[in-house]
Amino acid sequence: RKNFRPLRTVVAWRGRAEWDQVMVGLYCGDSRLQQEALDRISAWKSRYGPKMPLAVDCTAELIRCKVLDSSDRLKSHELILSYGLALVRFVNLITERKQKMVSIPLRQLAREVDIPIWVVDLRHELTHGKLPRLALCRRGCDVVLDWLRKTYWNRQLGNSLCEESEDEEEEQEGMEASAGMDNVAWE
Repeated sequence: RKNFRPLRTVVAWRGRAEWDQVMVGLYCGDSRLQQEALDRISAWKSRYGPKMPLAVDCTAELIRCKVLDSSDRLKSHELILSYGLALVRFVNLITERKQKMVSIPLRQLAREVDIPIWVVDLRHELTHGKLPRLALCRRGCDVVLDWLRKTYWNRQLGNSLCEESEDEEEEQEGMEASAGMDNVAWE
């Protein structure tokens, strides 16, 4: 009989504790801790290269925008471009994996992965139209970060660190409804 060892997956992070610490740092709201988490992700990227999970990369880009925004170092126009690039990359990269040989509309792909349609419309406007207001870019960033937290980060943690209460979920739904972020609102 041969001794079979379970297959090991090589990852860029040292262990579960480092992964958890980075996730908490990214979503804590403290720009100093967020920057530390971003620095850690940069180290992961240097080790892991193109194998870096797409959701980690997108989260880092969006958090980097929030850190720059809170630093007051960039002008409004520069922040719009920064948020815009991160949002365009997010929509393109997330939906790209669902594309088949036949081109499928982004709105349909977004529905399949539960990304709000107005985020796809925002991406379209950023790419092909007039630049939107900074407030809308910030809101898009917050919605996408929440989507990433729920669909990627929480699943990696097994929902142990960041389960939302029903009250928080209802509050989030109410905020989205009151923000009026349908297809026409941001134009």
